[in-house]
Amino acid sequence: MEILLTLFMGTPVWMWLVFIGIVLALLALDLGVFNKEDREIEIAASLKMSAFYISLGLAFSGFVWWQMTPEATANYLTAFVIEKTLALDNIFVIALIFSFFAIPRKYQHRVLFWGILGVIVLRGIMIGLGAHIVASYGWVLYVFAAFLIFTGIKMLFAGEDEHPDMSRNPILRLSKKYMRVTDDLHGNAFFVRLPDKTGKVVRFATPLFLALVMIEFADLIFAVDSVPAVFTITTDPFIVYTSNIFAILGLRALFFSLSAILHRFAYLKYALSILLVFIGSKIFIADLMGWEKFPPAWSLGITFAILAAGIIVSLIKTGGKVERV
Repeated sequence: MEILLTLFMGTPVWMWLVFIGIVLALLALDLGVFNKEDREIEIAASLKMSAFYISLGLAFSGFVWWQMTPEATANYLTAFVIEKTLALDNIFVIALIFSFFAIPRKYQHRVLFWGILGVIVLRGIMIGLGAHIVASYGWVLYVFAAFLIFTGIKMLFAGEDEHPDMSRNPILRLSKKYMRVTDDLHGNAFFVRLPDKTGKVVRFATPLFLALVMIEFADLIFAVDSVPAVFTITTDPFIVYTSNIFAILGLRALFFSLSAILHRFAYLKYALSILLVFIGSKIFIADLMGWEKFPPAWSLGITFAILAAGIIVSLIKTGGKVERV
């Protein structure tokens, strides 16, 4: 029993085990019960799954309230909302990747499942390293904050980008250079054994695996923004990691719900820009006002207000517009 009460990164081991148990149960249900066969996920089912994952993420804040503090709960909710919103950009890139490789909708869930599994591990490593660096060098938080302000301002004044040319992606080029890759899909297989030019049977990767690699790489890029953003909200590794993972777990369901209507959120990028500037500015505002830290309840309220304004403006401005393919 004593080991369960031992602190791991500032939080009792049993709390980490509860969280890990929930995540493993969700992954097992997803792969072993709800999606045992390859099938196209309908928008209605996707919306229900999205609502379930969002509700579960919000419900976990009750556990945080029960075992920690109201302040930790506000930090968790703020981080959860920010990560969920930043995921919209990730969804846009995922949609481009699937389009580039011509991945049928019935195989997309398989790619996203293993993609999310990889993200869980990679985010854990990044957050663990980040927590160690912040604990050892407190001034790094000011670097994170300045980076977020710079990113937000750059995003705010950036023009409308054209769709990136996936064929020029360096990760894709390296993968094709050092791996044997088939031209066509082979069902839901990531790897197949086929004869090469000499007639010898060898292992080939399929475009499905390349799509998975590209999605993992895309998340690493997005994590450069999202992880520092959460660390400027709280340095508690438990809050940082749980809020990240609960937001990401619903990304698959969110993808099938929103991939066809992302154009309706065209103005949300401006709200995200302002939000990144706000999150980065908090540490400097707190120092200027002589506060120990920016009030978490204010942070949560301002975050909701900025995002709500971005969503409302987007829906009003894009009402009646049809997305061009």
